[in-house]
Amino acid sequence: MHVTFYTKPNCGLCDEAKLMMQLVQEDFPFTWTEIDIQSDDEIHEKYMLMVPVIEKDGNVLLYGNIGFVDIVELF
Repeated sequence: MHVTFYTKPNCGLCDEAKLMMQLVQEDFPFTWTEIDIQSDDEIHEKYMLMVPVIEKDGNVLLYGNIGFVDIVELF
């Protein structure tokens, strides 16, 4: 499975979500592309109040305070 991970600099929730994704990745094989929402005005407007966001095929799977169990439940 491949997901898109939307984040922004200096975002504690984003850092925590990335760490949780790395921990889950040890048990479940998946990959992600990380995108800084500040790099694109349209993406920034769409997700500025939601980051971090995990999306797959255009569908938001998780956002905000993302924990280990939340990510595991995607599998």
